[in-house]
Amino acid sequence: MTALPIELPAEHSGILRVATYNIHKGVQGLGPVRRLEIHNLGLAVEQLDADIVCLQEVRRLNRKEAAYFKRWPRVSQAEYLAPEGYDSVYRTNAWTRHGEHGNALLSRWPVIGHQHEDISDHRFEQRGLLHVEVEVQGRRVHAIVVHLGLIPGSRLRQVVQLQRFIEREVPGGAPLVVAGDFNDWGPQIKRMLAGFGLYEHEDTARTLTYPARLPMVQLDHVYVRGLTPLSLQVPRGRIWWRMSDHLPLIAEFRL
Repeated sequence: MTALPIELPAEHSGILRVATYNIHKGVQGLGPVRRLEIHNLGLAVEQLDADIVCLQEVRRLNRKEAAYFKRWPRVSQAEYLAPEGYDSVYRTNAWTRHGEHGNALLSRWPVIGHQHEDISDHRFEQRGLLHVEVEVQGRRVHAIVVHLGLIPGSRLRQVVQLQRFIEREVPGGAPLVVAGDFNDWGPQIKRMLAGFGLYEHEDTARTLTYPARLPMVQLDHVYVRGLTPLSLQVPRGRIWWRMSDHLPLIAEFRL
């Protein structure tokens, strides 16, 4: 009798699955018709089945929304969205009148350390990067979550700040993931990142992520150094575009 092939789970397969998702602070809509989507997002993140999930526009607290929505989670959104067994790391980018928001990383693998750096380019936009070191199958993988600015010139200067941070904080031979909402769909940032060794999977079909209901551009990206890009996909359908103004992006790499 011929033995059937055994499909190894992701944590033993040598494949690293990374997702990036701008969750729009867990709320969709405006004014009195806005709706709380954080509970659906919790189910969605679990369905992504990613080893590392990079999140943007994550709230730790917001007093106004917590008073408005009866089912507002008692813990921070990063903690709430982390599937069972995952580590969660959150750092604030922006302080607002009623609370704050920032970037988060959820990891199936143990977190070794983390740090945050302010990359704000002007006083009207508070931006930061979150750097997390994760141990994956005995190897240390560095992951950086970014959410770049709305002004083109700011984004270019923030990429220069990112490069300086990587040169200072990430060993040259270490596997590196840089993922998030780049707020950009032109070629210039891609060329700048390639200049210091960061590349993404080049799919034949464009992987559009924004706006979620009718995607026209790809604002969300997963770039790597020291890993082999294998695939790229975007979940689609009504259930996804109802939860955020962005669609999630899922990328797989060989370690």
